[in-house]
Amino acid sequence: MDLTGHVALVTGASRGVGQVIAEALEARGVVVATVARSGARYTADVSDTADVDRLKTAVEGDLGQPSILINAAGIFGPIALIKDSDPTRWVETIMIDAVGPYIVTRAFMGGMIDAGWGRIVNLSSAASLHPPGPTNSAYATAKVALNQFTRHLAAELANTGVTANVIHPGDVKTAMWAEIRDKTGAAHAEETAYSNWVSWVEETGGDPPEKAGKLVIDIIESDVNGRFLWIDDPLQTPIPSWD
Repeated sequence: MDLTGHVALVTGASRGVGQVIAEALEARGVVVATVARSGARYTADVSDTADVDRLKTAVEGDLGQPSILINAAGIFGPIALIKDSDPTRWVETIMIDAVGPYIVTRAFMGGMIDAGWGRIVNLSSAASLHPPGPTNSAYATAKVALNQFTRHLAAELANTGVTANVIHPGDVKTAMWAEIRDKTGAAHAEETAYSNWVSWVEETGGDPPEKAGKLVIDIIESDVNGRFLWIDDPLQTPIPSWD
């Protein structure tokens, strides 16, 4: 599929997997509107409706209507038991990781539907499929919500030419991984799982982030809709999600 000239909007594009996905799209001739709180072509807080409305006006005025949307902005949130967690940071995680994709998608999906073609990819996590455990309530809850939002979105988009899917981009040594490593450096007993995960990613080198870029391209070139998808040959054994 020739993607030359398509316009893509990628949130969380100033670092990590979001940046790699943006680069993969650019390599295929896509015009990419990179979005982040700082360090990208466009700055925006994805959890702020007014800010996203401003972003929509700017992007469409500069580049035209995006036909590809990658919601990659995210934070990990507090690593703490619920009873000890910071409510402000807990809610911020839900707002950025779950509500943000809703706000951005709502702003841009209408143009895709009108055009009869579009691709929406939301970055989820295997954490949304793992059994619940201590210290990860904010991030995992946000990603579970993102999964279900994407399923509802995909159902609404059926037969429009627009698709919506979620992916686990792999266990990648990103800035977020480094933040988790630093926060669990002196781990309490309930944080052992995160210390073990950090060590495992360090020892294995993690999944190459380029695999996430390839997966996104594969999704764009297909008609798959409403699925939870994994990179090729991930370090972590894929976990069943839904049909």
